[in-house]
Amino acid sequence: MDYLQKLNCHYRPAKGWVNDPNGLVYYKGYYHVFYQHAPDYEIPWKQHMHWGHARTKDFLTWEELPVALAPDMPYDCEGCWSGTAIVKDDVLYLFYASIHTPEGAEQKNQCVSVAYSSDGIHFEKYEGNPVIARYPADGGPDFRDPAVTCIDGKYYCVMATGNPETKTARLLLYRSENLFDWEYEGIMSEWADSIYAECPSFMPAGDKYLLTASVCSKSSHYFSVMYGSFTDGKFTPEVTGCVDKGPDQYAGQVFRDHLGRCLLISWVPGWKYAGYAEKDIGCMSVPRQLTLKDGRVYGYPAEEVQHLMTDSDPCLERTETGFIVKREGRDPLVYEGEVRDLKIIRDGYMAEIFVNGGEEIYTVLL
Repeated sequence: MDYLQKLNCHYRPAKGWVNDPNGLVYYKGYYHVFYQHAPDYEIPWKQHMHWGHARTKDFLTWEELPVALAPDMPYDCEGCWSGTAIVKDDVLYLFYASIHTPEGAEQKNQCVSVAYSSDGIHFEKYEGNPVIARYPADGGPDFRDPAVTCIDGKYYCVMATGNPETKTARLLLYRSENLFDWEYEGIMSEWADSIYAECPSFMPAGDKYLLTASVCSKSSHYFSVMYGSFTDGKFTPEVTGCVDKGPDQYAGQVFRDHLGRCLLISWVPGWKYAGYAEKDIGCMSVPRQLTLKDGRVYGYPAEEVQHLMTDSDPCLERTETGFIVKREGRDPLVYEGEVRDLKIIRDGYMAEIFVNGGEEIYTVLL
């Protein structure tokens, strides 16, 4: 398998490490995708995290833009970590986890900072950063990945964390009138017997609200997609799904575009292929539109990329009980279950498989 071949529709930077998608947003005629990035290295942790940046009009042709955020301030000198974007009064705001170790402290401090832009390319950091300085008593040291949204004229920020004493993964809620001054509201959602949550997304979706998060236990992680109600700062799930079953996906982020679609883009990590190629082979998934049908969560390729779907591919073998996807140097993916419909988007060394109209997604590096 040629892991250096050019991908046709899955974005990856020309060089450097890439992980979590950040700040997914539609702004000034483009879809913008920011992402965790080490611009000078092909492996992680050799360089503090930056925000890489690309934009597209159709999710097929990508323009790589200059790095949007660099760790160049005292409050983010150890990394500009994951976050989201929001547009207010035609200005694009980026909210990100800013990491530093206070003088005399042994533990890193994870706080929230903001940068803004009037052209979507050049960003200025807010002089009052950080806007959320530290985790509250309900949280813990893993306190990051701000997800900002607007509901009924009020701004909300969902923070991912975990509480070591209760052994729960939690999403905490903050509220603001102006995007700069935030008040803590309390625990929005939580999961028992877990370490922490990561990479949340939160937004209105039809007559319900959509909340997603990557939930980490001691031995595994999963991407939870939830539709439900949001009242008095609490989210109550009514329908829960785990749409993208992997095995090669993580840190999915959802955003609501100008057409009202809730679009999911996930990181396709190359962790387990370290050394297979001279550079990082990680990339972004195609956009998947999340919908709720008959009490079930579906994820299906956005209209812009549906013409890439096929009914079969050499990487996939149908069986009497499902299908098998062979992978180089790794165990095959074996699917057992009824297959009424199967669609595949194959792009070089990766495949995205949509089972039964998007009831399940399997993202696979081959």
